[in-house]
Amino acid sequence: MTRLQVRDASLGYDRRLISEHLDLDVPDGAFTVVVGPNACGKSTLLRALARLLRPSAGSVVLDGRDIHTYRAKEVARRLGLLPQSSVAPDGITVEALVARGRHPHQRLLQQWTTHDEDVVREALAATGVTALADRPVDELSGGQRQRVWVAMALAQETDLLLLDEPTTFLDVAHQIELLELFRHLNVDRGRTLVAVLHDLNHACRYADHIVAMADGRVVAQGAPAEVVTAELVHDVFGLPAHVFADPVSGTPLVVPAGPPGRAFAPEVPRPDRPETATPEPAVV
Repeated sequence: MTRLQVRDASLGYDRRLISEHLDLDVPDGAFTVVVGPNACGKSTLLRALARLLRPSAGSVVLDGRDIHTYRAKEVARRLGLLPQSSVAPDGITVEALVARGRHPHQRLLQQWTTHDEDVVREALAATGVTALADRPVDELSGGQRQRVWVAMALAQETDLLLLDEPTTFLDVAHQIELLELFRHLNVDRGRTLVAVLHDLNHACRYADHIVAMADGRVVAQGAPAEVVTAELVHDVFGLPAHVFADPVSGTPLVVPAGPPGRAFAPEVPRPDRPETATPEPAVV
């Protein structure tokens, strides 16, 4: 049994149902990425996993219990969330914002401790923002701000970290920088990560486990090489595409083959090129 699960859940807002009879196991120790078209239920699923949205039926299970049977502080000691958009208080410094990640561990009779100081220092170092500790957050670049928010989530000292579209609004260099940080947290620090991403190629390169959603349902999940095929890209996104092995990482590389909505056509062999040309990547 995994630590975080969704069991026969119905999710939605007011009377608008997004997902019904949804089941999911989040693999422990893995970097899971949820992909799918806009409005398919990705962020709704993440909100339910974070205890921000209560299922109208079914349940979200954390460590063997319905997540809504825990108090909010207890959940915050078990999982961290990096929301899609975060606003820092005016003038707050980087170190002060990261220190707010220690709030779930504060008690009435025992407030700030040397352990809290150590955790904040380690979170700043892990995200590469130690040199920014005294800077106001609102003076930082987008990539720096995202690293600071990740540091605050790390300061919670949770083994589970949920990331809702963490690379949105970042240029490609900062996207890769942040994704490399997430891989480091997963591989070197043993964190279980669940992220919603829009870029399929980034998802394939960095995820151990991909969950593909469409119309509020999980339509496929597993290792990137098993899940991301030309058929799936067409069925889920309506996009004809070729899927090759990335020449650098060996993970699936999605190359659009035409405008969205065009009928799916199976892969066909590409003409051979002269021997002096760069070899074509293998078709997955």
